[in-house]
Order: sequence, then structure tokens, then C-alpha cells
Amino acid sequence: MTAPALRIEHRQQQSLTPRLQQAVRLLQLSSLDFAQEVHAALDKNPFLETDEGDVPGAAPAVAVPDMASDIGEAPAPNEGWASTSSIDRRAGASGSDVSALDFLAADVGLREHLHRQLNVLPLTPRDQLLAATIVESLDDDGYLRTALPELAGLTGLSPSPCEMSTALKRVQSLDPDGVGARNVAECLLLQMPDIEDPEVRGLASRIVSQHLDRLAHHDVAGLAKALEASASDVAHACERIRHLDPRPGWRHGSADVQYLTPDVVVRRVRGTWRATLNPAIVPRVKLNQAYARLFQQHRDARHGELAASLQEARWTVRNVKQRFSTILKVTEAILKRQHHFLEYGPLAMKPLGLKEIADEVGLHESTVSRVTNNKYMSTPSGVFELKYFFSRAMVTASGSTCSATAIRGVIKEMIDGESPSQPLSDPEIARRLLRQGLTVARRTVTKYRQLLKVAPVERRRKHA
Repeated sequence: MTAPALRIEHRQQQSLTPRLQQAVRLLQLSSLDFAQEVHAALDKNPFLETDEGDVPGAAPAVAVPDMASDIGEAPAPNEGWASTSSIDRRAGASGSDVSALDFLAADVGLREHLHRQLNVLPLTPRDQLLAATIVESLDDDGYLRTALPELAGLTGLSPSPCEMSTALKRVQSLDPDGVGARNVAECLLLQMPDIEDPEVRGLASRIVSQHLDRLAHHDVAGLAKALEASASDVAHACERIRHLDPRPGWRHGSADVQYLTPDVVVRRVRGTWRATLNPAIVPRVKLNQAYARLFQQHRDARHGELAASLQEARWTVRNVKQRFSTILKVTEAILKRQHHFLEYGPLAMKPLGLKEIADEVGLHESTVSRVTNNKYMSTPSGVFELKYFFSRAMVTASGSTCSATAIRGVIKEMIDGESPSQPLSDPEIARRLLRQGLTVARRTVTKYRQLLKVAPVERRRKHA
């Protein structure tokens, strides 16, 4: 049996300090989340204050100009734009305490919209309560997915099934049409009076009530055979059905739209594409030099907490500068390689990897990945996430390479130019790509079509 022994070994191991871990976490945050972090630091750190100066390298603090056209020169500051303060001044000139917020329209939710209609109907308190119970049980899309007997027990009035059915019909008679339905078929049937032609309305009602599955698959031939009607009449009825709203509740009080704020704005200036930081997303923060000097002059061992706050303030200011400097450098490197995309569209997108940009700006690939995550670029063609400009290279039959984005552009052009009566299937698109020297598997075509939000071939087919 061997005796225990002590041994000393030297090992090198990389580890992230808490400060570096925090920097990595902040780098991959969206600009909105990062601004919230900075504002939280402003609130609790006495050595930080708001900086009212201009942001170096940032675009002028004006609204983003029209990105639909090619931009030659940057517009003059404040040209053609009204600020909130000017609105406030005009409102104040009338002699009333009116702010710009008073001019904003208030959103009315679905339930409030329905309650307002019920309140003007000549109903007894009992009928009012039964109808209101149904309204409060509706989902956001306007459907009633709770059984009437279960709702009856919630009222505390012991209503009869007939009373609950009447209350439901009363709710279903309100605006918007189709509200209070218990399934898609009932929702569409409630909207049938919107179809003026009685013959089309009758045929559409039969389609919805008897053959909803065929309607979903655009099976016009099967519907015509099952209903003993002409294909043209069935196609017309189906087209009319598609103008109905399967989610009527979304017209009122839908979920708040999340708007994207671009981190950088790309413009063409004198024939050259240039990127500037969007000043709206850059936190205006700086070190309060007066407080810092006072602390340094009267510093002693009892002020350890203030010393930590000063160090934290300096790190915050440095992190803000470094973050946006890195974003701008990465964006400029992307523009250098993908400027043809801005001029000619997705078909001109080149293959691009993280390593190529990392080597250009002198960063690690993981850092570039974090920089491009949740960061957006505003261009004349739209707003794109920085990750959009990266794609793997695909080799063509000639030996050259193209990007997956370019292939998606080719697929979109094919679908846009297809015949409505004979749309292209995924295998046919793959065959056509092969004839152009692009070897793309059928399942890859399906994935790209889904990314383009294009329906399958059966749902795109239209009958004469």
C-alpha cells in the first residue's frame, strides 16, 4: 500500500472576473435593456450625472428620414419635424393646462367596447348581468371557450339554459361581428350577413358549416364536387369567406406592438454608405467631476462605500463608450462587405462569417456574436438585425459561393412570378434552383419558404 504524498502542480486556467462577466452580460443586452441598466446606475450612484452634450460619432438628434428612397445628403437638423416642446407651447398658448399626451387616443379594450354597447340596451338587471358575465369570459380574440353551464354557476342567479343561450345570442349581436363565437365555423357564420349576394351567402354558409377542412386546404375542386356547384362559384364564395375576420376580438385592445429602435442608421452620403449611431439609444451619462474631486480631497478609510461607487461610476462611463464604439466598428465592417445588398437587395448578399468580422475589428468571435445580438441597423431597405448579414457560404455548380440570404431571394422571386393557378411546389423550386446551378435540398427549400412566411403550394393555388 502506497503512502499518501503531496504534489504541487502549476496550471493555467482562464477565468472571468465579476467585472468582466458583467461587461459581457451588458454587451449582449438590447439597447433598451442597456439604457435601463444605465438609468438604474444614475439613480443610485452619486458620481454619475446626465450628459447633455452631443454623442461623438452619432447622427444629428433628429427623426430618422424617409428610408424608402436613396439618401444623398443628411437633412438639416429639425427640418420638417415638430418637437414635443413645440406642441406643448402651442397648446399652452390657448391658456389651458394641456399637454401633448392629451392629444393621444386612448385604446378601448374588447370587453369595455362590448360593455358600452350593453349599457345602452333596454335590459333588466338580470339580463345585464348574464350578458356581462359572458363578455368577461371572452378571450382576447373574441371567442367564448368556457361552457355556458359553467358560466351559469358563476352568476349566482341559477339561470336556465334558455336564459344563458339568449344572453350569448345578445352578445353575439354586438360589434364586432363574430364576437362570442365558440369555434371558427360559428365565428364565420355570424359574419355571413356581411355577404350581400344571397346566393353567394348561401354557398359560403354551406362551405363553412359542412366543409371547413376543405376550405382550409383550398380544395376548390373537392368543394365543387361535394356541393354540386361550379368551380367558379365555389372559388368566388371562398374568396368572399377569406375577407371575413376569424379573430374579431383583435380589432380592439390587441397586444401592444413592440417597435424596434435601430442602434445605427445607414445613409448614402455622396455615394458612400456611412453608419452613424442612433442618438436615441445612447445613454447620456458622465462622471460628476465636482463630486469626484471633493471625494478625492477628503477621502479616508471610512469612505469605502463611496470609493466603490466612484470606481463603479468610472467603469459605467467607460463601458458605455466601449459598447457603442464596438457596435459602430462592427457595423462599419459589415457595410464594407455587404454594401451590394444595400444597392441591389437580398440577391447581392455575400456569405459572411463571424470570424471575418472578428479579424477585421480585432475582437473574438464570441464578442462579435454578442455585439450583433439584439442590435439593429436602419437602412433604405428596412430595419435589419445585425445577425441578418451573416450566413454560411453555399457552393454553386460553377464553384463560386453564394449566401443563404441570396438563395431565399431567388426563391421569393420565383414564387412572386408563379402562376396563381399553378403555383410552384417545393420540389419544383428545388429543381429550378438546380438548373441555375444551386444545389438546395427540398427540405431546405421548405425551411426557406417558411422563413419567408409563404404558404404551402395547396394554399397558394387559385382556381379560375
